[in-house]
Amino acid sequence: MYVTTYASPLGTVTLASNGDALTGLWLEGQKYFAASSHDTWTENPDLPVFAQAQNWLDRYFAGQNPSSTDVPLAPTGSAFRHYVWDMLCAIPYGQLTTYGALASRLAERLGKKSMSSQAVGGAVGHNPISIIIPCHRVVGAGGNLTGYAGGINKKIQLLDLEGVDTSTLFIPTKGTAL
Repeated sequence: MYVTTYASPLGTVTLASNGDALTGLWLEGQKYFAASSHDTWTENPDLPVFAQAQNWLDRYFAGQNPSSTDVPLAPTGSAFRHYVWDMLCAIPYGQLTTYGALASRLAERLGKKSMSSQAVGGAVGHNPISIIIPCHRVVGAGGNLTGYAGGINKKIQLLDLEGVDTSTLFIPTKGTAL
C-alpha cells in the first residue's frame, strides 16, 4: 500500500493506492480511517494515480464537477458495499438522496422486496474513498445530516461547495450517527 497526502480546504487528506488505482481517500480525523495496518504503508507521492487524484481534487475544490471515472478506483469491500458505492457515484453533483431511497433502489436491483436503510448506511459510512465516491450527498429522512465519517461540518462544507441549499437540512441532536 502506497500513501501520500493532499492539502485540501477541509484539511489534510490521505490518499492510498495499490500502485495502480486509488484504494483510499480519508479526511483528517475521519472515522474508519484506513481500516488496514499503517505498518505496511510506503510513502510514494510520485505515483501517477496520486497525480490523477490530486488533479481531481484540485478541480473539485475549484467548483468543477469531475467524474468519479477520471481516477482509477479500487475500494476494498464486500459485493454489497460495492453495489452501494456504485450507486453513490451515480448521485449527480449538487444533488442529494436519502439512505431510504438508496435502499429502495438497491432492493429493486437485487430483486428483493425491501432493503434495510441501516445496512445501506453502514456501507455508505465505510466508503474508503470519500469525496470521489460522494457519500456526502446522502442524507437521512427529512433532511437529517446524520452520519458522515469525515464529520458533519465537513459534509456541510462539501454540500455548500456543490451549491446545495443546506438551509433545510438539520444536524441531529442525539443518536449514534453524530
